[in-house]
This record gives sequence, C-alpha cells and structure tokens, in this order.
Amino acid sequence: MLFRLILLFTIVPFAELVLLLWLSDVTSWQFTVLLVLVTGVVGAWLARLQGWQTWQKIQRQLSSGEAPAGTLVDALLIFVAGALLLTPGILTDAVGFSLLIPPARAVIKKWLSAKFRGSMVMQGQGVAAQFWAGTQNSQNRHNEQIIEVQATHKTDSDND
Repeated sequence: MLFRLILLFTIVPFAELVLLLWLSDVTSWQFTVLLVLVTGVVGAWLARLQGWQTWQKIQRQLSSGEAPAGTLVDALLIFVAGALLLTPGILTDAVGFSLLIPPARAVIKKWLSAKFRGSMVMQGQGVAAQFWAGTQNSQNRHNEQIIEVQATHKTDSDND
C-alpha cells in the first residue's frame, strides 16, 4: 500500500508536468496557464454547486428517515473531484470532471461497492443496526410503533 502511494505521488505529478510542458510547446505558455486557471475556477464552482445539492439531498433523506449511504458516497466523490480540479494538471482535471458527471460517478460507486463488499462488518442488533446498514426500507419504519423505555440496573444489594 505504501509503495502504491509513493508511486501515485511521484508518477502522477511527473506525468502532469510532462503534459503541461507538452501543451505549452504545442500551443503557448499563456494558453496553458489560462487553461489551468479556468479549469480550476470552473471545477471549484461545479464541485461547490454539486456539493451543495448533495448536502441538501442528505438532509432530505435524513429527515424522511432514510439512510443516505449512497448520497454520502456521492458527497465524498464530489469532494475528491473538487480537490483534483484545484490541483493544476490535465490528468487530474480529467478525473475530477469525470467525477462530477453523475453517470460516471455511478459507475465508480458500483466499483467501490464491489471492492469493499464483504470487507466491512456491521455489528449491532435491532432497528438501529438495520437502519444504518440500510436493510430496512423507509415505508416499514414509518409504520412502526415507537415505544420509549427507561431502564435501570438493579444490583443484588438493591433487592434487600
């Protein structure tokens, strides 16, 4: 894992630098700088807009009693997209913009779900565990009767 991170943080910036130098050779350094600035500003604006929409969707889902698991993954991917778009470069911009396209994000969510399926364990019991695991649909939750209970722990000395 550490080796992969080292490769990621050395190869990607090197590839970005090579692409930016090539682009400035083919066009001009002014165009290259302008492209980096425009993609950063437009990308930050789009990520902020989609992030706000996703935040509102999470709030709606929580208020209706739904678990916003898929929407939280969308929010994480939009956050990553924003970070990539603020990073100067052509490759990072391409990946960042692709993360802002909902159908592409859906494919990545599906891939992430398959990759992490079975590696995470949900422990717990009852309605709360089912709610957070997303195994109970919202219609069933609305039909449940809620019973509030207060419990105390009695020791042997309390029985005397």
